[in-house]
Amino acid sequence: MTVEVHSLGCRLNLAESETLRGLLADAQDLVVINSCAVTAEAVRQTRQTIRRARRARPNARLIVTGCAAQVEREALAAMPEVDGLVANTAKLDPRAWNIAPATTARPRQAYTRGFVQVQNGCDHACTFCVIPQGRGPSRSRTVADVLDDVAVHLDAGVQEIVLTGVDLTSWGGDLPGSPRLGALAEALLIRFPDLPRLRLSSIDGAEVDPALFELLAGDARVMPHVHLSLQHGHDLMLKRMKRRHTRADAIALVQGLRARRPEIAIGADLIAGFPTEDDAAHSANLSIIAELGVVHGHVFPYSQRPGTPAARMPQVDHALIRSRASALRAAIADVRAAWLAGHLGKPLRVLAEKGGTGHAEDFAPVRLPPGTVPGTLISTTPTRIVEGILEA
Repeated sequence: MTVEVHSLGCRLNLAESETLRGLLADAQDLVVINSCAVTAEAVRQTRQTIRRARRARPNARLIVTGCAAQVEREALAAMPEVDGLVANTAKLDPRAWNIAPATTARPRQAYTRGFVQVQNGCDHACTFCVIPQGRGPSRSRTVADVLDDVAVHLDAGVQEIVLTGVDLTSWGGDLPGSPRLGALAEALLIRFPDLPRLRLSSIDGAEVDPALFELLAGDARVMPHVHLSLQHGHDLMLKRMKRRHTRADAIALVQGLRARRPEIAIGADLIAGFPTEDDAAHSANLSIIAELGVVHGHVFPYSQRPGTPAARMPQVDHALIRSRASALRAAIADVRAAWLAGHLGKPLRVLAEKGGTGHAEDFAPVRLPPGTVPGTLISTTPTRIVEGILEA
C-alpha cells in the first residue's frame, strides 16, 4: 500500500498534509500522522488516531509529525505503535523523509478548495498557547513562492484559494520592506484575475492592515467571511491571555466591515473557563457572541498546556469549564440558526464539494441537488433548513 496521511487540527495542517501526500507519493506502506497539540483534547485525539491507524495498517511504518510531535515528543515516541517522529519544523523538507532534496510535491489532483500556506510559526506569547513551542518563530513565504503555489492549485482545477498560517496576519513582518497581508492578497488577485474565490483562514483582528480591510470590505472575489482569533469577550481575560486587542477593538472592526459589507459572516475562536474567569467575565464572553453576530464559532474549553504562564494561574473547576463551554456553543447556535434562516429564498453562489454539499460565499453550508459535480460553482436558492444545512 502507498502513503496514508492523517491530518489533525488547523487548516495549516491540512495544507501541509496535501504537500506531504505529493512529497511522499512514491513511499511504500507508510502512515503519517500530522498531529495537533493546541489542547489536551487535541493530543488525546492524536493518540487515538495513532492507535486506530496502527490497527488498520499493522505492518506499515508509522511516523508522527506536527505540533504534538514537537511538544509531546517523548510521550509519543514511547507509544509502541509509533516507529519514529519527524520534527514539525522539518516535515516539509524531503531530507527528513530520506528523499532527494531536489524532490518536489507532485501536481495535485483536481479538488474544490486549495489551502495555501503563506506563513508559519508565531512571535507572540499568548499565555495559554503552546503552539510557538511546536511551530517556532514567525516565518513568511515570499510573494513569488506563494503565487507559484497558487498556480499549482489553479492548474489542478480548484475554484477557491484559502490562505493559511499559524499567525496569518503577521505575514511579511520578516520580509524585506515588511509588507502586510493585504499586499499579498492584492498581488494574488492581480496575478490570477480568473480566480473566482479567495478566502482567509483565522486572522488576528489587531493585525488587519488598511489594504486587507479594503479587500474584505469591498472586493467581490474576497469571500465575505472573517474568522477572528478573538479568544474572549472580557478585557481582563484578554489582558491575562496577553492578547493585543480589547473587546472594543473587536467590535469596532466588525462594525466597520459590516458598514461596508452587510452580508459578511463572522467566525471566532473563544476559550471557556480561562484561569481566573469569574461569572462576570463569562457573561462578557457570552454577550460578545450576539454583539458580533458570531455564526461560525470554535469554542475551546480551557486546557492547561505544559510550560505556559496560564497553567500557573488559579484554575477554574473542570465541570464549570465544561458548563461554560456548552453555554457558549448554545449562544452561537442561536445566532447561527437565525442567520441561516435569513438565507431562505435568496440566491446563493455555492462551491460544490464531495458528498452532495457545498459552501456559499459566506461559508453557509448548503445541500445541493443530486448529481451536482464537485468543484463547480453553481447558483441555487435554498428553501428550507434540515439539520443545520440549507437545502435547495
